[in-house]
Amino acid sequence: MTHSQQSDETAVTANEAEQLPATETPAPEASEAPRPAAPSPAAFAARPKAAPSVIPAAPAPAPSAVSLAEASKWGRAEEDGHVFLTIDGVEQPVGQYPGVSREEALGYFARKFEDILAQVVLLEHRVESKAPATDMQKTVNHLREQLAERNMVGDIRSAEARLDTLTAQIAELEQSEKAAHEAARTAELAAREAIVAEAEAISGQDPAQVQWKTSSARMNELFESWKTAQKNGIRLGRSNEDALWKRFRAARTLFDRHRRAYFSQLDSTNSAAKVAKEKLIAEAEALSDSTDWGYTAGEYRRLMDQWKATPRASRKDDDALWLRFRAAQDVFFSKRQAANEEIDQQYAANLVVKEELIAEAQALLPISDLAAAKKALQSIRDRWDEAGKVPRADMGRIEAGLRKVEDAVRDAEDDKWRRSNPETKARTNSALAQLEAAIAGLQEDLAKAEKSGDARGIKEAREALEARQAWLDQIQRSASDLG
Repeated sequence: MTHSQQSDETAVTANEAEQLPATETPAPEASEAPRPAAPSPAAFAARPKAAPSVIPAAPAPAPSAVSLAEASKWGRAEEDGHVFLTIDGVEQPVGQYPGVSREEALGYFARKFEDILAQVVLLEHRVESKAPATDMQKTVNHLREQLAERNMVGDIRSAEARLDTLTAQIAELEQSEKAAHEAARTAELAAREAIVAEAEAISGQDPAQVQWKTSSARMNELFESWKTAQKNGIRLGRSNEDALWKRFRAARTLFDRHRRAYFSQLDSTNSAAKVAKEKLIAEAEALSDSTDWGYTAGEYRRLMDQWKATPRASRKDDDALWLRFRAAQDVFFSKRQAANEEIDQQYAANLVVKEELIAEAQALLPISDLAAAKKALQSIRDRWDEAGKVPRADMGRIEAGLRKVEDAVRDAEDDKWRRSNPETKARTNSALAQLEAAIAGLQEDLAKAEKSGDARGIKEAREALEARQAWLDQIQRSASDLG
């Protein structure tokens, strides 16, 4: 080193010494006093950056043979503690560590490089594990700046190349994270859109057709889903979130307005229905003491028809109103039932008489002598009317039993008239005469055909003769019945 170089070095050292904290100012050497500990690489790197620095004389950790061998490839140290770095074939000073051996001085600046390299390795591991890329590029830039200061000894170019590789990998990682973020944002936007769309669908229903309990519960669930997404989901951007929120809020507002209007109208309808049914109940209660059984039963049917045509009140009110209406009817019909049961007891003896008359009437069947049957049936009818009424439950059965015999007598009369009708007899006699004449003609035709040997004529005459003879037999039987 030339004299001018030493002077320059001394000047740089002096400038840096002014910037160092008081605790790092070089102390006068004393053989009997212990030297202060060497500053750590991190503390050294944290100091304000300047030209090559002078390290205060202090003991340093003994460098390993491996680290010294590696460091010696990229730099050297002089006896006075000056350390130089060789990069791209050019040697340049990196600093001074006086008062220690050349190995210690070289090892100190080598450890500074190893500290940077450790940070590079850590960053490589983060990139490889695809950790979040936030601030990774900032760390790369900071490490580049430290390497650019050339205040350490090591394979600077290799470290810079590794930082170049990291820069490209971080860019890819950032792009991948951006794509994932965009995909998540798209999914979040779709989910938020789905919430809004369902809310709009619910609010857009016909208020008269809405299941309010179910729809209200679902609308509340959608609102909770919205709050959860807004709190924990990915941000969609102010414009998107504001637009979606306005739509969602509008749907909820419309739904609430429809619900209030519906229930307001429902309350009005319920009140009107309640008044109308109260009026029907009053009429039913007024009739409950009536003993005009037929008229009052008809009035209750009229009131029931009006009740069915009246709109329902609220479920609670309608159930209570129905119980009152039903109770009024039950009072009347219970009294009517009791009266009927009392009457039925009085008619029980009549039932016995009429059952005996039915048995007597049924003994007339089948009818062989119409005149005798008619006379016996008239006697039974007279006694039937004298017997009087029977219990209501038996009335249909008893009437049907006598009606069966009456129908049989009537059918017998109709049949007799049909057979004795002069017009019917005349038509029958005319048909007999015609058939007999036709048969006589066919017999002559058959005789002629047989005499001439006409086989075809014989066949046709016989077939026609057989058909006319069958008709004749049938008409003769009818005439016999008429006779």
